[in-house]
Amino acid sequence: MENKKLIVDYITFDITPEMINESMEKNNGRLMVKGVLQRADAKNQNGRVYPKDILIREAKKYNDINIKERRALGELDHPDSSIVNLNNVSHNITEMHWEGNDLCGTVEVLSTPSGNILKELFKCGIKLGISSRGLGSVKQLGESEVEVQSDFELIAFDFVSNPSTHGAFLAPMHESVQADLNNKAAKYEKVNHLITDILTDNK
Repeated sequence: MENKKLIVDYITFDITPEMINESMEKNNGRLMVKGVLQRADAKNQNGRVYPKDILIREAKKYNDINIKERRALGELDHPDSSIVNLNNVSHNITEMHWEGNDLCGTVEVLSTPSGNILKELFKCGIKLGISSRGLGSVKQLGESEVEVQSDFELIAFDFVSNPSTHGAFLAPMHESVQADLNNKAAKYEKVNHLITDILTDNK
C-alpha cells in the first residue's frame, strides 16, 4: 500500500446549451446536468488506463454508499487531498450508470458558495471539465502508458478548468452572453468580475 498515491484524471462531460435553463425550470431552480464521468479501457492524455472491472467495482461501491446516502460530494477545482473539503463542495452526484465503457451520471449543482460560482460559470458558457479523484497505484505498460491497479479507490468527481483529456470539457453557451464570449480577453475579465461579485455577496 506504500506506493498508493492520489490519482487525478479528466473525462468528457457533454451537455447541450439548452440543458441549463431547461433543468432549472424543471427542478425548481436547481441545476441538474448529465454526462460521462469516467471511461474504462481507454488511454487518456495522462497515459492512464482504467480497467473496466476495477471501475465497475468502485462505481458500485460509490453508488451503494455515497450516492444512496446523498453524500457523493465533489469540489470546484482539485485539492491535493484524499478528503472532500466541505467548505469547497459545489455539487453532488445523484446517480451513475454504464453506457458501454462510459460511466455516466447526473450531477446536481448545489447552492453553496462554490456551487453558485459553478452555476454562474456554466450559465456564462465557460468551458469546464469533470475530473475523477482517487487513491491507488499504477503499473507501467509501455513508454507512455500505465494501468491503474486493483487497489484503486474512488474518492470524488470534481469540476476543473484545465482538463488534460482531449475533449474533456463541458461547454454550454447562454444566448445573452454568447457575443461577449467570442472575445477571449473579455471572457476572462467577465469571469473575474463574476467570481468577485459572488464572493462579495456571500460575505
